[in-house]
Amino acid sequence: MNARTDFAAVGQGAPRRALSRIDPALVSIVLAAAILWFAPVGMGRYGTYVLTLWLVMAIAVMGLNLTLGVAGLKSLAQAAFMGIGAYTVGILTAKAGMSWYPAFAIATLATFAMGIVVGFPALRVRAHYLAFVTLAFTSLVWLVLRNEEWLTGGTFGLSNIPRPTLFGARLDDALSFHRFVVVVTMILTLAIWWLLRSPWGRAFLALRENPVRAASLGVDVRAYTLLAFAIGSAYGGMAGALYAPLVEFIDPSPFAISASFFLLLMVVAGGSGYLFGPFVGALLGVVLPEWLRFTGGLYLIIFAAIVLLLLIACPKGVLGLAEMLWARAARLVRRTP
Repeated sequence: MNARTDFAAVGQGAPRRALSRIDPALVSIVLAAAILWFAPVGMGRYGTYVLTLWLVMAIAVMGLNLTLGVAGLKSLAQAAFMGIGAYTVGILTAKAGMSWYPAFAIATLATFAMGIVVGFPALRVRAHYLAFVTLAFTSLVWLVLRNEEWLTGGTFGLSNIPRPTLFGARLDDALSFHRFVVVVTMILTLAIWWLLRSPWGRAFLALRENPVRAASLGVDVRAYTLLAFAIGSAYGGMAGALYAPLVEFIDPSPFAISASFFLLLMVVAGGSGYLFGPFVGALLGVVLPEWLRFTGGLYLIIFAAIVLLLLIACPKGVLGLAEMLWARAARLVRRTP
């Protein structure tokens, strides 16, 4: 075989090898972002708001999914971190006149640091004991937001929270802000995708499965426990930093204890530990109630019944059920002569 033939063979094989290395999850993220970019067209202002709220909540659930679903650390503090992020941005932009971008960075760093502090009890306690500690933290944050009126506005809240600008243009209309949130969500999802494929992600999984064995294999359990809490908390803070300009008014009620349980429900219902589980869970938690509003005052009862039946039928969540059905279908195909 001459040199020209060899070069041609390599040239034909290289694209195939490159295509085989492309992660389907990465392609799915990009395609989903493209669809969501155009999805609100013709929806109206409220429909666009609901779609944007879904993405914001998905970011918060992504952080909790990393802490709980991947690292196995039970936390009920995600609503508190959302509140810290939202109020940090609200105070710095509405009161201090700061631009949204540095306020967003400060909110992210503040919740990252607070996540390390909250993560310290996880070094000593596990399971429901850790959940109680994080629940107490959520109660503390809510009481501060409610009672420190000089800073947070108390029950009156903070109003006139400005939306960010992009290259000098204000993102005041619903569609432009939605597309801004789509880009941020895609970037944060790609970061989680990279993290799960990295040695950090494998260390988090080892921490979830068996911390003692992970330590025997050289995993720094202390460092990775704090890191899981910090990154998950930062995602909650970033979600809050987007939530504040989305609604343009915040008060303590969306960050109460019940909100933490609701975020936990989204993690479980979507599929704990799955990359796209937070989007499915947030879809069930945010969009499904809106679809059920035609039932009038019964929509919350119907929503609760649907979620209850879903969790009874598939404890691993929607994506866990889909994976199980796919595996069964694959086995049937292999058995077919």
